[in-house]
Amino acid sequence: WDSVLSIQTKPIEGQKTGTSGLRKKVAVFEKGNFLPNWIQSLFNALGDGLVGSSLVLGGDGRYFNKEAARVIMKMAAANGVKKLYIGQFGLLSTPAVSAIIRKRKLFGGIIMTASHNPGGPTNDWGIKYNSSNGGPAPESLTDVIFENTATITEYKIASETSFPQIDFAELGITTSGSFEVEVIDPVEDYLVLMKEVFHFDAIKQLIANKKFSFVVDAMHGVTGCYARRIFVEELGASEEVLLNCTPSEDFGGGHPDPNKTYAAPLVKLLHEPDTQLQFGAAFDGDGDRNMILGKEFMVNPSDSVAVIAANHYCIPYYAEGLKGVARSMPTSMALARVADKLKIEAFEVPTGWKFFGNLMDAGRISICGEESFGTGSLHIREKDGVWAVLAWLQILASRNNHLDEADPFVTVGDIVRDHWSQYGRNFFSRYDYEEVDSEAAAKVMAVLNTMLTEGQTGVTYGELKLATIDDFEYTDPIDGSVTKRQGLRFIFEDASRFVVRLSGTGSSGATIRFYFEKYEDNADYFELTPEEVLKELIDCALSWSKLVEFTGREAPTVIT
Repeated sequence: WDSVLSIQTKPIEGQKTGTSGLRKKVAVFEKGNFLPNWIQSLFNALGDGLVGSSLVLGGDGRYFNKEAARVIMKMAAANGVKKLYIGQFGLLSTPAVSAIIRKRKLFGGIIMTASHNPGGPTNDWGIKYNSSNGGPAPESLTDVIFENTATITEYKIASETSFPQIDFAELGITTSGSFEVEVIDPVEDYLVLMKEVFHFDAIKQLIANKKFSFVVDAMHGVTGCYARRIFVEELGASEEVLLNCTPSEDFGGGHPDPNKTYAAPLVKLLHEPDTQLQFGAAFDGDGDRNMILGKEFMVNPSDSVAVIAANHYCIPYYAEGLKGVARSMPTSMALARVADKLKIEAFEVPTGWKFFGNLMDAGRISICGEESFGTGSLHIREKDGVWAVLAWLQILASRNNHLDEADPFVTVGDIVRDHWSQYGRNFFSRYDYEEVDSEAAAKVMAVLNTMLTEGQTGVTYGELKLATIDDFEYTDPIDGSVTKRQGLRFIFEDASRFVVRLSGTGSSGATIRFYFEKYEDNADYFELTPEEVLKELIDCALSWSKLVEFTGREAPTVIT
């Protein structure tokens, strides 16, 4: 690129990149050189391989994406990138970016998203980098990015006057000198991959079944583009199945997080006593998370990945069997029980999709998931909301397409209950306390860490007796890297447990997450609610942590 400007700058605090990229309020990214500094630090970290490479750029459609895309394009040109693919209207789901990187063998991709965080001028914006395997940048790269942000003195950018105006609405190629930008269909590459994974004709038959009706809620995120193309245009559903499927810069004023709190209207719709709906799903802002609902039934994310793994044989991509499975540490043990029956490996990893990627690249796992509504497989290197929904539709098709007219429809609830009858039920719940004062959150963690350092095993709370406490540590079986301090685990003699973590995915304050789990193999208890079964465990965690005393919070922000 001929017209390159070198702009003097200096380090700006607050640019440490976490497992899900860098997330801040929009105003932070808009101010001064905050965005250019981070982009240049990324490009410097990528080294000589960036020159002459091809990247993909896209995002979830949130506020500031268009302005940021323009800056990123000009900086990519100035730093020697040969070609930049960008989704039409700047839109690409996170799963689609991973698929595009892998299919087109790109050097990497930049995703403009703050995932499930709210959007708009006063809310959140985020950015992350995915490597050549299609997965999130490893810590070895994000550490270098952060180091670079602390020493940066200049950034390179193409001059505005010499850089071509590119219409993101128009598909096609724009060339200027040695730099090329191609605006691509955001859905096409991903759709082709989904047709390789699933039996679309069988799902079409299910959707045509008069006993079956469903809805999908994109929560005004990027998945709306994919839902319309796949469920309506390809699979033959009517437009009526699409809820909130027009992407919006502020997600329609909502919070694009697919859970009972923020997707409450969808939950209510599926729980109406006279509902004809048999299936519902919601997606987050960038399309990597999902919530699965049946008629008057919500599928816990930990159960969802377990059910998919147990029924893998009906999905063509996995018909020859699973290599192994993996779950994040806070996720319930339901998936591990499936692995035991299938006699395959089961891994327990820290929270963060990159840990699954190493196992996938090494050929050790096929399906994986997190309790935070993230489910996926080796078809890409990100969690994938649409994939999870198609997996459930494939399972429903396998249970119903062969039935006679007089036979009752096999529902989502029927499938999950059948799963419990074979494997038992892992009762699970998560309590999120969002935007907690940082000092108060530190006090909560300190009092629990004291129990760890003092080795307070053997203490009791009601019928519970503490067997072990630890701070989860993971040694990657592929590269030998060690990841420490991933969450305090309190495990009791009856094998029930609670886990406590501070989350890093918010843009302000602290988020404290409690995870509760208890296994039950007595079918008489399967229809009880998690709140009933887990009550003593929850009371114990809140008592020992002194959460109410330190934070003043009488109730969690979100219950999963």
